[in-house]
Amino acid sequence: MAFLLALPLCSASCKSADAYRAEADEEVYAMVLERREELFGESGNFSIAPAEGSLRQRILSGEWESGPALGLVDCLEIAAENSRLIQSQREILYRSALDLSLERWRYSFQFFGDASATANGSGDEASDVTLDGSVGFTRFLGTGASIVTSLGSNLFRVVSGGNPWSEAVNLSLSITQPLMRGAGRAIALEPLTQAERNLVYAVRNYERFRRTYAVDVARRVYGLLQSTDEVKNEERNYQDLVALSERNSTLAAAGRMSDIQAAEALQRELDSEDRLISLRAGLAREWDQFNLFLGLPIGVELQLDPSEFEGLVESDPSLDQLDETVSVAYALDNRLDYLTACDRVDDSRRRLVIAEDALRAGLSMNVAGSPPSDGGDLQDFRFQDTDWTASLALDLPIDRLPERNAMRSSQITLATDERNLGQDQDSIRASVRDALRAVREAEMSTRIQKGAVVSARRRLDGTKLTLEAGRVDTVTLLDAQADLVRAENSATASLIQFNLARLDLHLELETLRVDEGGIHVHPDLLQEPLE
Repeated sequence: MAFLLALPLCSASCKSADAYRAEADEEVYAMVLERREELFGESGNFSIAPAEGSLRQRILSGEWESGPALGLVDCLEIAAENSRLIQSQREILYRSALDLSLERWRYSFQFFGDASATANGSGDEASDVTLDGSVGFTRFLGTGASIVTSLGSNLFRVVSGGNPWSEAVNLSLSITQPLMRGAGRAIALEPLTQAERNLVYAVRNYERFRRTYAVDVARRVYGLLQSTDEVKNEERNYQDLVALSERNSTLAAAGRMSDIQAAEALQRELDSEDRLISLRAGLAREWDQFNLFLGLPIGVELQLDPSEFEGLVESDPSLDQLDETVSVAYALDNRLDYLTACDRVDDSRRRLVIAEDALRAGLSMNVAGSPPSDGGDLQDFRFQDTDWTASLALDLPIDRLPERNAMRSSQITLATDERNLGQDQDSIRASVRDALRAVREAEMSTRIQKGAVVSARRRLDGTKLTLEAGRVDTVTLLDAQADLVRAENSATASLIQFNLARLDLHLELETLRVDEGGIHVHPDLLQEPLE
């Protein structure tokens, strides 16, 4: 009978590799989205499957042509689809959920079924045939108990004698419960508990990575915009110097200007041309690195939308309201990496309890039973005549050197984790303080550099007028023009630095959020100083 039961179980379990893959994906994605909902109030979406029709695929297949200029949000989307680093982080999270699915399976009913057929004979004749089959399940309980039950069937026939089939059926049940070492839910369920917590850590790490990565994308995008702006400034400066050099050469040839002033203008023109070549080469290298960072083929010519500059802010009044004490306290309450560090200390404490439990004596009770059967059917079992055994097994803690060493190692690990947690606290305090200083410094620098551009432009305009009047020489004009280019470059750099400093600050405070709309600041940060 059990042989017949095992056959349909075998047939039902024969799935293809694709079916198993789809089953694993469905279970893992559900667990990840559930944890995201619990931790962040939103499930979002998660998949490790390569995005169909990604930009990289279109480029490699020749289906992509240079499209519209890209903004920051577009770059974030491209990175999400194509970045190798993001894909690696997704796979790490996926594996954490896979580990949890395995631990959950260990504590569920594990059904098994097997069957075998054997023929014995001599020469060209068979003497007997045996068919064996069994079905059953095992279950590990939260108390540490393990249950094994099995229903087996044996069919035997002597072929040479023409005898009919004879069947023997057996049913068995065995329960083993530890009473000392290894007993209790805290000990027995520790692998499942740790796997559940590891998935939480992986979800936090992935979300923290997404936010950090988004800031990195912004830093690279703004860096490209800054480099592009510097190239444009130098191109304009070069054109102005070419015109000035030609003018001075003409005047010198006519005897209305000294050759020294004409040579100075030419020298500045050549210096500007050299800088322009260097800036263009540097910009090309930045683009190659950006493509590599996004996971795109090297050499693809993308374009950034210059209007991204319009989204940059020159000041943020809310920064003046940020209290350092409140900001540090908020970061310690909300930083995902710090929350994980705190939880890992709790993990070390639990592992120490388990290591100490391993030093105890082992005492387990086993109860097993098997009812006799008069035939090959379940109704033939005589349950009232069940044969049973009950036993106790004692394992004295006579030699526990491996367990002793493991316990001592757990104590040291706990002390190390607690010490590292204190270091993390100090590090967060220092990084938040530094981020606050950096953003305020960058805001002041932005105002100063903006004023410097206005001053440099006025100086250049005035110098041009006085040069036409003959009251200053060419060198004064060249210096004024060079100062304007430097001031414009510095103003752009300080504006970008201020906006990046704001992102870094909110990243330190864990008030940064990343979604389909780009990078946003969460409004939860307390603004009022502590009393």
